[in-house]
Amino acid sequence: MSRTRRVAVTSPQTRLAHAHRRASGPWRTPRLDAAESARALSLYRRQRRPALLTLAGLLTLLCGLPVVFTLLPGLDQVRVGGIPLSWLMLGVLPFPVMVLLAAWQLRRAEEIEDDR
Repeated sequence: MSRTRRVAVTSPQTRLAHAHRRASGPWRTPRLDAAESARALSLYRRQRRPALLTLAGLLTLLCGLPVVFTLLPGLDQVRVGGIPLSWLMLGVLPFPVMVLLAAWQLRRAEEIEDDR
């Protein structure tokens, strides 16, 4: 039985990434000129309120469900298709609401960026 030589196989992209990492110095953030810096700061300030509203909605959803379950323990007795309503609320309700929150946040951020 002849032994074949074992060779380590690596992606060419991996080798390039490692070579680039060794060759270059520390990465530095590009500096913005005064006009771009002012615009970026303005966008940041204008997008902060919708972002905080989205975050508040998410926290209300995620922290509100346990409160609802505590205040309404009878939700376990209500069944929809043989599944307790509380389980459906916990397993199904958050995801469409989070998608709607994300879509609203994205649309609002794009509107703010387009207004300039």
